[in-house]
Amino acid sequence: MRALRFLLVILVLFSALILLHGVWMPPLGEYLVQSQQPSHADAVVVLAGDYYGNRILKGAELVKQGYAPKAYISGPGPFYGLYEGNLAIQFAATKGYPESLFESMPNNADSTLEEAQVLWPELQKRNVHSLLVVTSDYHTRRSFGVWRRVAKGADVHIIAAPDWHYQPATWWKTRPSRKIFLLEWMKTLADRFGI
Repeated sequence: MRALRFLLVILVLFSALILLHGVWMPPLGEYLVQSQQPSHADAVVVLAGDYYGNRILKGAELVKQGYAPKAYISGPGPFYGLYEGNLAIQFAATKGYPESLFESMPNNADSTLEEAQVLWPELQKRNVHSLLVVTSDYHTRRSFGVWRRVAKGADVHIIAAPDWHYQPATWWKTRPSRKIFLLEWMKTLADRFGI
């Protein structure tokens, strides 16, 4: 009888989770997004990892609007002899942004933490003390935490570039959005626990 009651409680709780998924699932997706309003800074830094051009275009728009004089474009490689940052700059040029707005920062970083650790000393050499870090919306919370730890003393603002494949309030409805959600949560937890 006791086991039956336990199973009944589990079944009721599981049913409640399913029926109320529209209440508890959106906050989990929205938690990953921590975008700030842009403010004037010494530089825009566009993080690597966006192969659709949303990050570079957001960074270009920030420079065009006068928030910073230049955008530094991160990018690993080489891929067929080219670094991601160089490819991103070429893409922005096809959209009408002058290449003079950008500076490529080639690197071989394998993670957001490594990327910040490589880029921050280079930015300091360029007398950067305040920066707008541009990344995909789902990547903002984790990136902001990483950059705050690495760029101690700097004024860091995180700016979200939209990602067509991720919808924070309805992330479970499409396969690409589910994949992004699960992967980003795993990385967020790993970062939180220093794994």
